[in-house]
Amino acid sequence: MDPFRGITGVATGLLWSHAQPSHRPFLMSRTFASLGFYNYRLWFAGAVVSNVGTWMQRVAQDWVVLTVLTEDSGVAVGVVTALQFLPFLVLGPFAGVIADRFAPRRLLVVTQAAAAFLGVSLGAIVLLGHVELWHMYAFALALGVVAAFDMPVRQTFVSALVPKESLPNAVGLNSASFNAARLIGPAVAGFAVAGIGSGWVFIINGLTYVATIVALVLMRTRELNPFKRAKRSPGQIREGFRYVRGRPELVVLMIVVSTVAMLGLNFQLTSAMMARIEFGRGAEEYGLIGSVLAIGSLSGALLAARRTEIRLRLILGAALLFGLSSGVMAAMPTYPLYLVSCTVVGFSALTMLTSANAFIQTTTPSHMRGRVMALYSMVVMGSTPIGSPIIGWVGEHVSPRWAIGAGAIASIVVAWGAIVWSIRYWNLEVTYHRHRPLLEFRYPDEQRTREDALVRLRAQQIVDVTSQP
Repeated sequence: MDPFRGITGVATGLLWSHAQPSHRPFLMSRTFASLGFYNYRLWFAGAVVSNVGTWMQRVAQDWVVLTVLTEDSGVAVGVVTALQFLPFLVLGPFAGVIADRFAPRRLLVVTQAAAAFLGVSLGAIVLLGHVELWHMYAFALALGVVAAFDMPVRQTFVSALVPKESLPNAVGLNSASFNAARLIGPAVAGFAVAGIGSGWVFIINGLTYVATIVALVLMRTRELNPFKRAKRSPGQIREGFRYVRGRPELVVLMIVVSTVAMLGLNFQLTSAMMARIEFGRGAEEYGLIGSVLAIGSLSGALLAARRTEIRLRLILGAALLFGLSSGVMAAMPTYPLYLVSCTVVGFSALTMLTSANAFIQTTTPSHMRGRVMALYSMVVMGSTPIGSPIIGWVGEHVSPRWAIGAGAIASIVVAWGAIVWSIRYWNLEVTYHRHRPLLEFRYPDEQRTREDALVRLRAQQIVDVTSQP
């Protein structure tokens, strides 16, 4: 059998088995069920506004570094990206302890206020004409520190807004709001950079954080779901590492997603280089690439919001499809064809990330969730400082196409390796069909029952150990 067809069949089969979790017809109410809760509606609305500003700033930041402060230096853009994500790697475990220990709503107000201050300050420096490359490095690092503390709190706070059974839907809608903003933000930023300048884009981003603060203040505290907080005690960071180490499915998940994120999810870098260098386009076309990527991402997030159960094989299948579609995208000869290929890349990337997020949150006890999500953010976001300079160097000294291709190859290798390991470890049955899905993956009933019981038992044992004073 043709190996490429076989690999494509694996990715298609893995995704197809989860794209059809039941035979019920598509219902809009099921997709947007979490919006029925008042506090979540506020959170969702504030997040959309804030995320639009975030994506505007990312586009403006990279464009200023690439075209104003350097002469098309992919390495410089890679360094900015690395500095923005380095704090996740260094501060991740500590940020997780803070998220488990303190009231999340107050922490979020602090992080949003800090991000607003940094955005407005950077905009002022740019408008005054005093910006230098080291300023961009410093602000990227400072924003990364704020984001490192904000992300685990933001992710775990969702469980206070909706019932546990609605958590996968809420996580999916969070990703949908992020990518709806990604659909709007880059395109708006492209025209704004060309029309009013990058400085005003940074200031607008700073002001959008006010929307999240207002949403947090207006929430009905009596309707927030209480969840167990971790008590202050020594060794809490080690507890988080022990918990993850005791769950092999989480270890596999983190290895796959971190590898894909490190070498494949460098869109803000590779898109800028492809638009500027490979296709000879301007800021508007660069912003449009981000918006088209978001079309696929939004579709993946909305599909994830409809799922009530997440399995590891969905995440692995999405990672494999991402690698394959990224390879196709790297080979596209024209700008319009490149845009078309972006949709599948965005869809597979967000299916992987959203499903991984929901899988971790729904299978982790509340008093450990902040630390586990911080470790997840650390390996996913913290891997970017390692990968961005590498991808930037490849793009600058080899070609932007190979910068994307390197991530595609790495994603295929790690996803395929994890699939092979999972088949052996969990004794998955693999059946080939001539019709769709090309490959069907399922657990034997007896084996699945035994494995599910073992996972629950292992998780409960870890909960018992970590709950002891």
